Amino acid sequence: MNKKAEIAATLNQWGKEEKPFFFIIDFECKKPILFPLDEVPNHIFYDIGHQKKLPKQRKTSSGQFAHFNLIDQATFSQSFKQVQKEILLGNSYLTNLSFPHKQSSAIDLSQLFLDAKAPYKLLIDDQCVVFSPEPFIQIKEGKISSFPMKGTIDASIPNAEQQLMDDEKEKAEHATIVDLIRNDLSIVSKCVRVQDYRYVQHIHNARGGILQTSSQVVGDLDSDFKTRIGTILMDLLPAGSISGAPKQKTVEIIQKFEIRPRNYYTGVFGYFDGKELYSSVMIRCIQKHQGMFYYHSGGGITSQSNVTNEYKELAQKVYVPIYRDDQVSARNSSTSNLSSTAV
Repeated sequence: MNKKAEIAATLNQWGKEEKPFFFIIDFECKKPILFPLDEVPNHIFYDIGHQKKLPKQRKTSSGQFAHFNLIDQATFSQSFKQVQKEILLGNSYLTNLSFPHKQSSAIDLSQLFLDAKAPYKLLIDDQCVVFSPEPFIQIKEGKISSFPMKGTIDASIPNAEQQLMDDEKEKAEHATIVDLIRNDLSIVSKCVRVQDYRYVQHIHNARGGILQTSSQVVGDLDSDFKTRIGTILMDLLPAGSISGAPKQKTVEIIQKFEIRPRNYYTGVFGYFDGKELYSSVMIRCIQKHQGMFYYHSGGGITSQSNVTNEYKELAQKVYVPIYRDDQVSARNSSTSNLSSTAV
């Protein structure tokens, strides 16, 4: 039995027993962390859905954050060109290309977890912290929902929302991922439909923030879904928004041209409480490896992509959402025309 089958079998059994559980599944599905919800060990903390387990409160952050050294543009350009060649050959329509950005100074990941403001947060000891704005799937009242997030722009740009919504490359990229998610959900559910298409979210951070577009795709589950809840999860991984289309071939391209394994970055974490499931894609992620800290970020590459713009997007996503509430209020009052959600 391979690792993905082992994960599915374990979670299927717990689902059949209606046993609440917690899960962390890395992008490569090599280092899963699975526990009954009441047995999550003391080195793992989270804040997601209706559940939270927090470390002890300590000092209050100044809001400052260590600087990460972005991957150099030449290295990015080399991988970008190789990915676009695969796209032009017809091997992928959309490839999410990501890179790690290094920081050698000590970072208190536990304090970052406490200070960061995000709807989905995770801390694994001093090894990994996640402050993600993106849900993966939710299961509630017999329905499964996915919320692919694709399309980014600097929120400080004049008419940023209109530029984002009108951008042909961003529109095509988002449509591709929504179609992929519809196909994915059709594997595990019935009557799949797009319930809310391409709405804008304002993702705040100390520098001001970015705008991103998301959609909601919904399907109906059979009444026995709990007995195959692990299979449902594994059939949907990796998340379409952080891999690309077609998924299997695109993942091969990712593993060929990215410079190091993603590990927990762009994996998923969440919990099942015996009735409902909540989960998140682990974007906005810092990982520690051999004494170094790496902040991972990426973006979708298509045939229409421009290398300079894609590099800028890569940089925009290197942030920690630490800010004062009065900063957000001031920004919102100056951008009152945005149909945005603070997360």
